[in-house]
Amino acid sequence: MKNQIIFWIMAIVITLSSVIYQRKTGPTYPVKGSIEIAGQAVNYKLLRSHNSTDDAVIRIETNGADISGEYDFRRFRSHDEWQMLPMQKVNGALEASIPKQPPAGKVMYRVRLVDGENTRYELTEEPVIIRFKGPVPATVLIPHILLMFTSMFFANRAGIEALARHERQFKYALITMLTLGLGGLLMGPIVQKYAFGAYWTGWPFGHDLTDNKSAVAFIMWAVAIWRLKKTPETAWRWVVIAAIVQLAVYLIPHSVLGSELDYTAMES
Repeated sequence: MKNQIIFWIMAIVITLSSVIYQRKTGPTYPVKGSIEIAGQAVNYKLLRSHNSTDDAVIRIETNGADISGEYDFRRFRSHDEWQMLPMQKVNGALEASIPKQPPAGKVMYRVRLVDGENTRYELTEEPVIIRFKGPVPATVLIPHILLMFTSMFFANRAGIEALARHERQFKYALITMLTLGLGGLLMGPIVQKYAFGAYWTGWPFGHDLTDNKSAVAFIMWAVAIWRLKKTPETAWRWVVIAAIVQLAVYLIPHSVLGSELDYTAMES
């Protein structure tokens, strides 16, 4: 009983750690930081994902300091020239407005703050890239997230169980494959359709790693379950391999190589 409690705790810690890592390293996580201007610490959050229904507003609180700002932007993968605009002062903060794009459209932008002596402070060394997406209903998004979280949790639990050579590994492996299939291969494409207008952009139709990694992990669990039925005494290795593969693919930041519009192709 004591070992089982330890195994559950280990699975929870591994799952939460991987989820936090993936979220913070993904290309949709905002760029956050702080910079000191005129003796004031100014915090900023630069968006890298936004719904295509309206402009993306970048808001920076100036804490009453004598600070202005400017920003420039252009569409990613386009022949556009950079456009520079002043940031607007709204209720004691500076705001930049990035024009909305169709789903999968991206915009590169740079923000700089200017103090009372006209000294400019670049917030980032490289332009920030924001991708626009269609709104996904909560009734679709929440089940998808819960199923994927559950799949990751039971994958870790199955791997730990397999290392301990316990019979429960089959049950947990089966739960993993079922929740991964529902969350990644059924609900995932529905989310993708709402967000970017296509059900599947992985192999063989594209190179979206989010789609591809779900498929790879599902295949590995199918193999592990098959081996558990065929040679249960030695198949624990396959469960461990499947758990490691799923953990590895989950550590690949979400939305890497995801859908994006090529404006140069559209213009030509």
